[in-house]
Parts: sequence; C-alpha cells; structure tokens
Amino acid sequence: MVVTSRTDYVRTGALVDEQLRHWLAQPPKRYNVDAFAEGRNEIAGGVTLDHDSVTGVTGAYGRWRLRETAPCGTWQTTLVTRQITDGPTWVQLDVEHLPDDAEAAPVPARTPRLARHLLEALDAHDGLADVTAMPQVVEAEDVEAVIDELCDADRRLPVVMASTPYDVDFDGWLEGTVDPLVRPLAGLAILYVLTPKAESVFNRALEHHRVYNGGIRTYLPGVDPAWPADGQRHRVMSKRLITENPRLAARILNQLPQGLATRLPLPDALDSVPLMRTRARDGVGGSEQERLRDENDALHEILEEAAREQRVRADEIRDLKRELRQAESNEVQAVVDYDEQYKELHRAKAQIRELQRELLRLGAAEQAYAAVEPSLDAPTSFTEILDRIGDMRRVHFSGRRKYTLELDDQAYGSSWVRMAWDALLALQDFAEAVASGEANCDFKQWCADAPEGAHVISPRKVVRDESKSVKANGEWSRARTFPVPRHVHPNGKLFMGAHLRIGGGNTIAPRLHYYDGACTDHGIYVGYIGPHLTNTMT
Repeated sequence: MVVTSRTDYVRTGALVDEQLRHWLAQPPKRYNVDAFAEGRNEIAGGVTLDHDSVTGVTGAYGRWRLRETAPCGTWQTTLVTRQITDGPTWVQLDVEHLPDDAEAAPVPARTPRLARHLLEALDAHDGLADVTAMPQVVEAEDVEAVIDELCDADRRLPVVMASTPYDVDFDGWLEGTVDPLVRPLAGLAILYVLTPKAESVFNRALEHHRVYNGGIRTYLPGVDPAWPADGQRHRVMSKRLITENPRLAARILNQLPQGLATRLPLPDALDSVPLMRTRARDGVGGSEQERLRDENDALHEILEEAAREQRVRADEIRDLKRELRQAESNEVQAVVDYDEQYKELHRAKAQIRELQRELLRLGAAEQAYAAVEPSLDAPTSFTEILDRIGDMRRVHFSGRRKYTLELDDQAYGSSWVRMAWDALLALQDFAEAVASGEANCDFKQWCADAPEGAHVISPRKVVRDESKSVKANGEWSRARTFPVPRHVHPNGKLFMGAHLRIGGGNTIAPRLHYYDGACTDHGIYVGYIGPHLTNTMT
C-alpha cells in the first residue's frame, strides 16, 4: 500500500505509530508491545519489532519492521512514513513472505487489518482521489469529480467502480455483495459504487468506458474518455460471475490491483529510504552489554557487506519492475493500436464494397465483381454471435455460453465481436471447401492461400496446437477439453489445442478453441469462445 497523507509529517507519523501498536496488541496477535518500550525488540516468541528514523534538512522518515517466524519461513511487515522537503507525506505498508528455502516460492500475502486501520485514521489519498477502506458512494452530482480522478495523470492506484443491478435494493447490494467483494482491496485500489442515478450520468459521460447492471470495472491509471479503444484496458467483471461464484469473483477482482502494487516502482521519495540494518538495543545489564559489544563489532563488517548485497538486489528488482511495467504498457498499447487498425481495415473494405455496388448499378462491371458478401450484416455482440452460429451448416458451437457471454461486458468499444465473427465465417468457408474437395490442407494454410472472395483471417492468428507444457499439465489440459457429440468422439469430449487469437496482445485477447473435423464430414466444432485460458504466460 502506497498513499499520501493530507496531514503533516509529524501528525501522520504519530497516527501511524498509534495504529501499529493497536494492531499488534489486539487479537489475534496480542503481542507485548510494552517490551519494545522497555528496550527489547522481541515482543513475542519468534517475533521481533525494529524501528529506525532519520530527520535531516532534506527530509525525514520513520520505519517499523515486524518479523514473525512461521513454519514455512518468516512474515515481514514494513511500515514507512516519509517526507522529502516541501513534498507530500508518504505512507507505505508492505507485507511479504520470506521462505526458509531459497528455492521455494513465497506465499501470497493477504491484506492485513492494519491497512484498514491506517486508512480509517489517515486522510489518505492518491492524486485527486481519496483512498478509503470501504467503497465510497457516488451520487449523480459527484460524477464529474470522479471522472477527473479517473483521468488524473498523478493517479497510481486502479479505481474499482461497482454498479448496481436494475432489480435490487441499492443498500442491500452494497452491504451484502460489494463490501465483502472489495474488502481485500483496502489500500490497493480506490473503491467506488455508483447509485442508479449516478450510473446513468456516468455512462452518458463515458460512453466508451461504461459499467452497468451490477458489473464491476477496474480502471487503470491514464483513462482516455475520448478514445474508444482505450476501453479495452479497463477490465469488466459481470454480474453473472459475481452472483454465481462470489469467492472466485473476489479472487479474480483482487489479482489486478495486487499485481500492480507488486510491480509498480516506488515513488522516488520512498525508493530513496536506505535499507534497514538491525542493531542490538539498549536496556540489558551493563555486563551483558560489554559482552555483546565485541560480538557486534565482529559482526559489523558482515552486516555491512550483507547490506551492500541487499542494495544491489534491491536495485536489480527495481529495474526489473520498471522493465515489466513498460512491457505491460507496450502490450496494452499494441492491443489498442491493433483494434484501431482492424476497424480502419473494415471501414476501407466497406468503402470498396460500396464502390462495387455503385459500379454494378451503373452496369459497368457486371462480370468483374461478385455479389455483396453476406457478412455485411455482422453481429454486434457475442450474444448475437451465439444465436447465429446455428445458421451455419458446417460450424457448430458445443461449449458453454456463459464464458462467451461474459465477453460482451469486456468488449464494449473494441472489435472483438467483429474479429470473432470474421473467424467463424472463415472456418465456415474452409469447411465448405474441404467438403467439396476444393481444399486439402488445414485451416492455417487455408487462410494463407484461400481463393479470392473467401473469408479468411490472418494466418498469424491461427495456432495449430497447444505447447508441450500446456499438454503436460493435467489441469490446463482438462481446461481445453470440450464437449462434442458422441458420433464425433465416443467419450463425448475432445482436447481442442487448435485455437484462434481474437484481437491483439498475448494474454489480453480472448481465444476461440476448435476441433477440425471437416475432413471427416463432422464439420468444425467450436468448444470455447472466451477469455484466455491459463498457461505459462498468464
């Protein structure tokens, strides 16, 4: 958690210290905080609390570090209050697991109650927005200010915006559904819930970034309201998932803010705080101090060397975080650029078709041009796509509709629907060509060498099979096994490694998984149209 406080450094530091001591002393911890005041940093068995602070002409910081020994390693909680001269007062809370085994993966940290306590005590904010422990209710008159916060260039945290279903009580939905869902996001996101009236005003103002009917949308920093393709960056969770599987919805909703908090480089003020080095504290007998002094001197050089190594590792981690952040930004930019190019391509095709019709009308090229293709009346939603697949002779949908329908909430302002429909038309033309003996190849090769006038997609969008690592992973392999009629396979299901990428980007774009049975006269079976399934990249 990284926020700024609107109160001064001294007052903020006092509130932070107070909330930390309260958190340590209350259940379930019940640590002996008085031991620290008496000069001992071990406040319970296997639990140490250290503190350091610096005040100078260029700034000040105060830092607490709690280490709790656990069977699988150590849990470390670090709490920093920081101010550079004439700058804001920063508050940083980190919780991390340090495994005993260097080869073991750290255990993911849960949001501690301390985060909530701090936000309730502090006047915390991120850019223009207040950061609160629970969602703030947005009324119609607040919408303009909230939009300013969404577009604020200084905002670091994501904004999680909840809407209300049309047929439920607002207060009941807020307390029974939204509050429990976003509770783990205290300090990791700016939390809002729109009243029904505010929702209407909000969606009229942000037509490319809407959220409605119980959906929850996560807005990344840098919202551009005037750019339709920017809507793809900001994920939508549907009411269907929230109501049918609240635990899964909470886990998915938390992933993005937690990931951003881990990867986002610290502000320079916090990044400049030196690493903490533990020293023996006063408060023990004189003879004990004398005995320990020599040991401390002998260990001093070792500690200095370890600190230098830690600084090198910290610098490497910071650089890697920045590189990862840039790579993610580049991927999102590639997605929206691709979306714009795809729309431009279809606009150009529409203009060509209009010219063809005009020539036909004038009788100038009756033999040169084919009739207008039937895909002009393209679907505008994934719901409509599912309804129209049934009209195709050789392409059949055998998957679960719910995953496909969820894309409608995420695809507003994008060309995912158009791309998916183009892919299905291309599969249909391919299956017809195979059945008539005009094609003797697979779908990828068909898209590369199809005759003029046939529907195709870019061959680069076609993946013939999954990787070995996906096939070898039982859970991932099962996730790609979809139902088919028993006359296609006796088990009533098939692994469908062949798939198409719908849209740009690696893991952002949805996938269409299919089984090519065209050569056996079964036709093409589409087992899945939905979000990218889990693999080594997700």
